[in-house]
Amino acid sequence: MNRLARLLPLLAVVLAGCGLVSSSGTFHDATLPDGARPLDGAKLVVTSKSFTEGVLLGKITATYLAAAGANITDLTGAPGSASSRQAQLNGDADVLWEYTGTGWVNYHNETETISDPRELWQRVHDVEKRDHDLEWLAPANFNDTYAFGASTPTAERLKVKSLSEVAALPVADRTFCVDDEFFSRSDGFIPMLRTYGIPYNDPNGVPAGNVTRMDAGVVYTATAKGSPCNFGMIYTTDGRVKNLNLVVLDDDRKFFLPYSGTAVVRGEIIEQYPQLRALIGTISERLTDDLMQELNGRVDIDGEDPADVAYDWLKSENLIA
Repeated sequence: MNRLARLLPLLAVVLAGCGLVSSSGTFHDATLPDGARPLDGAKLVVTSKSFTEGVLLGKITATYLAAAGANITDLTGAPGSASSRQAQLNGDADVLWEYTGTGWVNYHNETETISDPRELWQRVHDVEKRDHDLEWLAPANFNDTYAFGASTPTAERLKVKSLSEVAALPVADRTFCVDDEFFSRSDGFIPMLRTYGIPYNDPNGVPAGNVTRMDAGVVYTATAKGSPCNFGMIYTTDGRVKNLNLVVLDDDRKFFLPYSGTAVVRGEIIEQYPQLRALIGTISERLTDDLMQELNGRVDIDGEDPADVAYDWLKSENLIA
């Protein structure tokens, strides 16, 4: 049963200090398969960022924790990244899915590249606990980071599976589609090319004419067509990767920072409800790149509602009844 009637008053609430409101509706009622209620009596606010994957993770978490007995306020889909983050810092939201790369670069302005996902998670975990009393739980098994993809026919024709193999191709085959943001980022396209020994605007590297800048959404379709580029900038868990049958190239020199998905809980809340570690861990351990591509695709490509996708997946895993 949809929780719309119960939560309608909450949707109009404006949280003091950050103006956070829900923009994505509600979630479905469920119970745990054994009828247990380990969070009985707990009152928790679950928020998320507004992009598809963030909302999906929020809906999965809200549905599952409510099934475990918690009284959940659903504030998923907060506009922009800052509002959900600020809500948690203010104590107005309790649970939020974040990414280790975001925590390291955006929230703490660190420039050191840490390629090992576990080490990066530990560094972010420690600084967030120290500075904000936020507990970054054990990371999930997916990494929503930048990557380059190619159509399956292109990858097979050029015999490439990694960016080092792309760098070894003839100059004429090193053609790329990127969006403006990635092109200009300090951790983006031009530094990546230098890392792989094929500098931008160099006749022996990647001439400027080999690079087409376009809207991020168009990059996927252009890459799938193999025109005007052989290789396009993608996100590793985007649903279009699977839908368009793109090959994700291995970043074998570990240029891109890991963006491991991680549930973040306020320290006060994790102390009050330590059972959240195991409950959220049950979700995290099941989340992979392939699964997130599938779930994201059901929303972005098939047009399904995130609350329905979250509920269906939890049922398919026998996590709810």
